[in-house]
Amino acid sequence: MKKLTIFLMIICSSFINAQVQNTLEKPATDERVELLSIVFRLAESEEYNSEIFKLYTDRINNHYTQYKDHKLIKFIKKLREENAVGYDAVMKMAVHLDEDLNPKIPFSAKIPDNRWGEENAYKFVSLLQDFYKKSDSEIFFRKNKALYAQASERFLPIYKKLDLDWYTHFYGKEPNEKFIIINGLGNGGGNYGPTVNLPNKENEVYAIMGAWNTDSEGMVEFPAKNYFPTLLHEFNHSFVNEPLGENYDTFRYSGEIIFEVVKKEMKNGAYGSWETMLNEALVRAAVIKYMKDHDFSDEEISLEISEQLNRGFIWIEDLVEQLEFYDKNRSDYPTLESFLPKLAEAYIGFTENISKYLNKTKKNKPRFVSITEFENGSQNVDPDIEYISLNFDRSFTGSNFIKPGHNKANFPNFKNLSFSEDRKTVILHWTLEPDKEYEFILIALSPDNPENKVNEDYTIQFKTKN
Repeated sequence: MKKLTIFLMIICSSFINAQVQNTLEKPATDERVELLSIVFRLAESEEYNSEIFKLYTDRINNHYTQYKDHKLIKFIKKLREENAVGYDAVMKMAVHLDEDLNPKIPFSAKIPDNRWGEENAYKFVSLLQDFYKKSDSEIFFRKNKALYAQASERFLPIYKKLDLDWYTHFYGKEPNEKFIIINGLGNGGGNYGPTVNLPNKENEVYAIMGAWNTDSEGMVEFPAKNYFPTLLHEFNHSFVNEPLGENYDTFRYSGEIIFEVVKKEMKNGAYGSWETMLNEALVRAAVIKYMKDHDFSDEEISLEISEQLNRGFIWIEDLVEQLEFYDKNRSDYPTLESFLPKLAEAYIGFTENISKYLNKTKKNKPRFVSITEFENGSQNVDPDIEYISLNFDRSFTGSNFIKPGHNKANFPNFKNLSFSEDRKTVILHWTLEPDKEYEFILIALSPDNPENKVNEDYTIQFKTKN
């Protein structure tokens, strides 16, 4: 009898663990995601052309470069030029396909995304299936199976930290979704949170995590301080996007005013509308709320707030206060959706304070000071220098602060990013070629100037010696 009891306990324990795993499976790579990032890389899409994980992207280039003239790649270029298909629209398409690259649900004008359109979406899938066969993609993915497994194993510590119960409590919504973490190894610094609304209402919610850190041997790694806030961010999207989208009209007045003030910063982050800006702001504020609820250190929270201020979300601190008010008054606001009318009222106040937010952020934003290894504009830089150290006048946060100049071919091959202990120095690891001109831009991080207090883009230019 005792043995039977123990056996039953083991079965019950396994059943409970299985339920947890059904809610959030272990992270893994996904051929659909990798394939979509590969074909958009071949179409020269800037956001899918990172070489940070060079160990892997070299394999992609070696296998796929010969297929750059496939009609799919030409079609993608047309889609990008005419319909701005890129960024999250690409990953939305990936997760709306099954393992055989057929649509999981019928496409429409808005599924998988309105940038595709129904006709273009079906044509893309047909060309993608042809590309998969002719490019021997099955062989490519089989050869990289061990690399995929190693990458996902390295992500496990991040996965184990995530508290899904917090989402249920905070949003006032029992999850009927299946949460899926995907390691997007070809995505560089791009992270996405798409959702697939299945007919049975058991929706799939994805956190597609990019790969923007590598170790000394070139293998991707996932430092918790860099990746965990991003994972929190992507899962928040699945709770925020739909209810906020249904209430856009109540936010339109304030959203349009605020967007005009921070338009440049938003477009630097590929957020081209006030609606997208509102989604991003609420998601980022929810990340900070999560950090506060889980006893993150004051320094970690402060750094997260600073990063959002630097990205243009200059009202973020007051938005977090609104979420704290909501959470303390759950009897009046059982769900986030029920709180949105109150939040829309708060946004009217944000518009009235927008100049105050702007002046405060400009005053506190870091300014570029110098390069440690050489002077900006140098024409005789040693190509064997393995990194560049960018010094700022105060602690610096974030990883999305540089972009290519006018000639993208002169953009350095950055491999990794780290900080000094006081975070006043950003260290960018790279590989350089001899006798080559290089250029990149620091986004709104110009040196302090008594005559011009505005934070502007600042260009770093240099040439390596032969």
